[in-house]
Amino acid sequence: MRKNEKIVGVVSVLRDITERKQIEEKLRKSLKEKEVLIRELHHRVKNNMQVMLSLLRLQSRKIKDKKMTEIMNTWQNRLRSIAMVHERLYESKSFAKIEFGNYIKRLVISLLHVFNVKETNIQVEMNIEPISLDISTAIPLGLIINELISNSLKHAFPEGQKGKIRLDFQKDDNNSCSLIIKDNGVGLPKNITFQNPQTLGFQLINDLIDQIDGIVDVIQRGGTTFKILF
Repeated sequence: MRKNEKIVGVVSVLRDITERKQIEEKLRKSLKEKEVLIRELHHRVKNNMQVMLSLLRLQSRKIKDKKMTEIMNTWQNRLRSIAMVHERLYESKSFAKIEFGNYIKRLVISLLHVFNVKETNIQVEMNIEPISLDISTAIPLGLIINELISNSLKHAFPEGQKGKIRLDFQKDDNNSCSLIIKDNGVGLPKNITFQNPQTLGFQLINDLIDQIDGIVDVIQRGGTTFKILF
């Protein structure tokens, strides 16, 4: 303003933002309610699976047939691997993804306990990156790991043979993940090939790999190596 100029008027603009604030508050409350519902959903799914596990456990105690007991234990392990995904989602800040590296460690520890494996007999080495996966990938991949680790623990080291199992889980710059599970055991029986599976476990693994749009390479040299890319 110059020295001799006078102010002849003032323009003021008032904007009522009450309605916008109310809408924002409603959205925040709605989002919070949905988060609570999703968290409760994962919690209930996990609890329901725990109930199923308990029923299977009670039923298996009444079974005298060794083969049937083994089948029941196998299904318990499969259910447990799924329940653990929902447990991790329930505990996670994000309901869409879980940090899969920690999940793998907990799953492997659980399997070692189930099969009563002594560290002096079978050593398990893990090289795992902290990679987050959504539920549509985490559940089938968890089942794949469950099947492959269980198979190694049950069949790769017969009659108390000592050995090693190694698990690598990594992601490259192209956002592709690799899962490698290797043991130095006796290898697969000659009458069984992974490409033409004759066991339910291998059939399940093939189907699960298709679910995550993955490819698998099986190497039978100095034991058995499964390399899965997805």
